[in-house]
Amino acid sequence: MNTELFTIEEENLICIFDTSGRDALISSIRDAMPHFDEPGMDEIAESVLKKLDAMTGAEFSALTFNPVYDNDDDETEV
Repeated sequence: MNTELFTIEEENLICIFDTSGRDALISSIRDAMPHFDEPGMDEIAESVLKKLDAMTGAEFSALTFNPVYDNDDDETEV
């Protein structure tokens, strides 16, 4: 299992929380959900929680999370 399981939006959400373990991430997201102000964030969080609930701690430990940045400008990194 790899992070392709998660959408870009889901992975970006995950990256702002504690990813040291599956249970810590689930708890962090659940604790933050009442404070989400952005439209659609609850749906993204629920989708992430559903996917996390379906995997084991070992499966989670094998994942690597990296935020994905929207780079609309035409500049390239050197």
